Amino acid sequence: MDEQTKSDRKRQHILDTGRDLVVKHGFGGVGIARLLSECSIPKGSFYYYFPSKDAFGEALLDDYVADYLDRFDRLTEGPGEAYAKLEKFWSAWLAQAGTEGIAGQCLVVKLGAEVADISQPMRVILDDGVTAFVTRIAALLRTGALDGSLPVFADPDKTARMLYAKWLGAAILAKLSCTQLPLQQALADTLDLLTHTKT
Repeated sequence: MDEQTKSDRKRQHILDTGRDLVVKHGFGGVGIARLLSECSIPKGSFYYYFPSKDAFGEALLDDYVADYLDRFDRLTEGPGEAYAKLEKFWSAWLAQAGTEGIAGQCLVVKLGAEVADISQPMRVILDDGVTAFVTRIAALLRTGALDGSLPVFADPDKTARMLYAKWLGAAILAKLSCTQLPLQQALADTLDLLTHTKT
């Protein structure tokens, strides 16, 4: 049992280190040799957990998607109106009080176009993750219509996809401009959409 726990920890260490490297350098920019060096593990240990770099990439994205959805659930669980929960989540995309926001660690922003061209399994993992996230946003839009904190949107699923696309684009523009202004504008536009049509 203890050995299994150690094994799980080592595997997670490789994934965590790999995620940090991929966020900075992209998937293609991170070779196995560099990953081994950063993790301080022998090549055999890597291949024990991941038979190939592609298998590592798939595990990395599975881990990322699970973490992302868990973070969303933790930020929006518990009592409170849907509007406040969505505001809390979108605000977390921005860097605050010296901490990096969600946007700075977003692998959809970093890898979306790259993996779509090089790996069908990795593309599907990210696409399924985006779909799961958008479904959660749409559910909160429906809840907000019922609790009175949000407008009644004719098509919550369409609105949720539009909001995600807005934030994804803003995150890319923020990386290009090296400022948070696009994210701040996305937050203002999102909150305006969620309030100005309320009845």
